Amino acid sequence: MVSPENLVRNHLKTVKAYSSARDEFEGEAEVFLDANENSLGSATEGFYNRYPDPHHKALKNKWSEIKGVATNSIFFGNGSDEPIDLLIRLFCEPGEDHIITLPPTYGMYAVSSAINAVENVKVPLTKEFQIDLNGVKAVINRHSKLLFLCSPNNPSGNLLDKQVMLELVKIFPGIVVVDEAYIDFSPEASWINELVNYRNVVVLQTLSKAWGMAGIRVGVAMADPYVVSMLERIKPPYNLSQANQQLALEALNAEAKKNEKVDTLLSERDRLINELKDLGQVQEIIESAANFLLVRFDQVQELFDYLINEKVIVRNRTKELYCENCLRLTVGTPDENTRLIHLIKEFY
Repeated sequence: MVSPENLVRNHLKTVKAYSSARDEFEGEAEVFLDANENSLGSATEGFYNRYPDPHHKALKNKWSEIKGVATNSIFFGNGSDEPIDLLIRLFCEPGEDHIITLPPTYGMYAVSSAINAVENVKVPLTKEFQIDLNGVKAVINRHSKLLFLCSPNNPSGNLLDKQVMLELVKIFPGIVVVDEAYIDFSPEASWINELVNYRNVVVLQTLSKAWGMAGIRVGVAMADPYVVSMLERIKPPYNLSQANQQLALEALNAEAKKNEKVDTLLSERDRLINELKDLGQVQEIIESAANFLLVRFDQVQELFDYLINEKVIVRNRTKELYCENCLRLTVGTPDENTRLIHLIKEFY
């Protein structure tokens, strides 16, 4: 079994986390004069003159209750992008180690590796947007520290083959990061169920998609407690603001409402598919387990420009590998979807 302790960069094993004033005091108090805050309060309502909880205890407790994951296996970051960046910093020696990505996939893996001067070895998915198992095996070596698997995949929306993923988890010498930003829209179970079996798996989720909280930038990494402890050690001390923690907790306390919205989006996704598949100008609709569709159109650039002119913004993915002539359509509100369908039919 892969041991994360042996993968962490040596100099980080002895790094001491920044010790905040709130770290050095535990318990109840009435007067706080330890952190050089503005004791008279902020110019707005609320207690924002005080530093937020650096360890996100309330959020972790609630997330643990919802997901069934122990609190010491939960890390909260500034979106999923922060744990992506921290994982690269934690495990990869710049100029020596590399990550492996499977394009077309989420672009921040490549951006973060470039920022950290870490090579990104790309093994393209197959034309069916599935893992090229032999291709991945061919590039694995002792400098392979992170393998990013996005499932459901972005921009294609499909699930990666779980058995192939499992085989890679078993043979990969480093950390396998399973990005599940869209898992709430998927019929497949989360990889968090496998964390007790594989210490080299990190699962990323987010409040940006199904939870509808993209504006507050809260992401979650779930992993072996040692990996989480190291992420906590190297993160900025107050990486989530007090306001964002409060709003995230409000969202998590409204799980039933979240589930209702997910059901509506899934129904609307099906409606979009049914409307689009009857259009002769639609070449292909990629099977989706997310809240968006990757659709291959005739005259894609003209259609894209037409929608922009009508104040409807979709994502042109035609320059991405295997995505020629494709637009990525986020599932909107029922009224937004009706307008989108009307405009597409009007264009053709």
